[in-house]
Amino acid sequence: MAAIDAVLDEAGLKNVRVREFVHRYAELTGADRIEVVNASDDARLVQESLDAGELLPAGEGRYYSRSHPKDTARSEERTVVATNNPADKGVYNNWRPASEMRPLLEERMRGASAGKTMYVVPYLMAPPGSPLEAFAAGVELTDTRTVVLHMIRMARVGVDHVNDLADQDSFVRAVHVTGDLENLGQGTADDQRYFVTVADERTILHYGSSYGGNALLGKIAHGLRQAAYDGWASGQFLAEQFMLLGITDKQTGRAYHICGGFPSASGKTNLAMMLAPDALGDRYQVHFYGDDIAWLRVDPEDGRVYAINPEFGAFGVAKDTNEVTNPTAVEAIAEGTGTIFTNVAYNEQTHEVWWEGKTPRPPADPTGWRDWAGQLISERPADAKDAPWAHPNSRFTTTLANVPNIAPDYENPKGVPVDGIIFGGRTRDREPLIRAITDLAEGVYDGLTLGAEATFAAEGTEGVLRYDPMSMRPFMSYAEGPYAAHWLKVIGAATDQPIFAHVNWFQRDPEDGHFLWPGYRDNLRPLLWLMQLRNGEVTGTRTPVGIVPTKEELELTGVDLRPGDMDTLLTIDTERWRQEMAHREEHLSTFEGVPEEIWAAHRRVAAALDAETS
Repeated sequence: MAAIDAVLDEAGLKNVRVREFVHRYAELTGADRIEVVNASDDARLVQESLDAGELLPAGEGRYYSRSHPKDTARSEERTVVATNNPADKGVYNNWRPASEMRPLLEERMRGASAGKTMYVVPYLMAPPGSPLEAFAAGVELTDTRTVVLHMIRMARVGVDHVNDLADQDSFVRAVHVTGDLENLGQGTADDQRYFVTVADERTILHYGSSYGGNALLGKIAHGLRQAAYDGWASGQFLAEQFMLLGITDKQTGRAYHICGGFPSASGKTNLAMMLAPDALGDRYQVHFYGDDIAWLRVDPEDGRVYAINPEFGAFGVAKDTNEVTNPTAVEAIAEGTGTIFTNVAYNEQTHEVWWEGKTPRPPADPTGWRDWAGQLISERPADAKDAPWAHPNSRFTTTLANVPNIAPDYENPKGVPVDGIIFGGRTRDREPLIRAITDLAEGVYDGLTLGAEATFAAEGTEGVLRYDPMSMRPFMSYAEGPYAAHWLKVIGAATDQPIFAHVNWFQRDPEDGHFLWPGYRDNLRPLLWLMQLRNGEVTGTRTPVGIVPTKEELELTGVDLRPGDMDTLLTIDTERWRQEMAHREEHLSTFEGVPEEIWAAHRRVAAALDAETS
């Protein structure tokens, strides 16, 4: 105990509650030594990781890591929200009693870090001085050095973030123990892994992984699950899996901010990092704030909704990231940025990295190239020669400051005022390019019924979306009915509310399958229309499911569209929508305690569709 205190003293870690937390889990896990981490330790820790072979050089100032082949993605089926109140059980949060999960996890962790270093990582998931700072401090204990390096890129790391807390006990206690990855029974009936957020105790216990959201506990476990619970329990804010961007009209000087949720593979990161199309670049500047998490609150001074990105970095999917799809990301992970790549292909001779979609074809000469699992491409058996070189969930980790169009005020503690909240899922029909919603309950209803196409043919459920409320399905921490009510309460408290909208970049022609809308940088155009609608500069066309633009209202200079495609993009298929409403009703009926305002919104939309066809 005295040895631990000496380390904490030397590191300047003064918070008594944090010190008690470190003592407890150092003893439980059996770690051999303790090390307290600050962001200034990054270069030393990188060099130690290179020396140990945990990282490999990937060009000047970039690094490559390869995770265990059984440990390559989040594992939702092993992810649990635990509390002491059974009423917190929802459809999606995989709720279990805290009295069951805490002892189970602590028993798994007992002695599991023997022979290892326990790294103490004090962090902050908000700009310092934020009105939400009381919910942002945490301490992660981890036995893996590469996890520390990722945390330094993804959060603000240093002892000052916990030493200076007004309430010395108001930090999230987060413990990560890797476990014996070779013998955890991943995916079997004997699976030993558990990733648990004990939300009402503000404690995170993750055992059995060293990868991504399973191990970077400030990100999803704190930034989404814990923060969502805290926001609801306090009544003060929402924590959502939202992107956040800014648009500046250089002609008028006006700035707009839009946030929103998109299910997986629906274009969230590309939208967050987009640039203005060439034809509009002289007038509009798009700024990046965040691609994954936003915390939303109402500011009492002006009655507006404000949003912050609590993260300090981006943990992006490498697949299909290239100069066309996301030139912003490509620049953010260039040499000299300190980026860490995980589970992409790696050339051990040239230190190059590659992933599917980086270029149209893999490197022609396979010499020196190893795939994500470490297999030499040149030695692959014939039946595996066409297998992917990179894992489909391969990642890059880089700090926000590396993003070339990062907003100049991205660290403003107050956040930025939100003008629009958008939802978007990948659907080939029924959803137009954009439909605006001016009623709060109907906007929240739309978010609760957000969905994207699944593998319909295989499942025999043609036309049924996989619903993903607010894009929070994997991250819910309390029941869906209270969640909907909390949305109505928080946004409803704003005297100047954002406009809602649903967007869809993925409509296809039913004959030949081509995408009707070019997407990417051109996605700025419908967002500009949305802001004009909020300002009263355009009126659009009212439909039973919202307001859609007229062709004349959209700025389409420089857009290459086939004849007739724009008409289809702005048309509501009423009969298809009536089918959709039945699916939505079935979906909402699975949730207990959905507020009457949401059901009333559902009935209004359904009645408007019926009236349209009568």
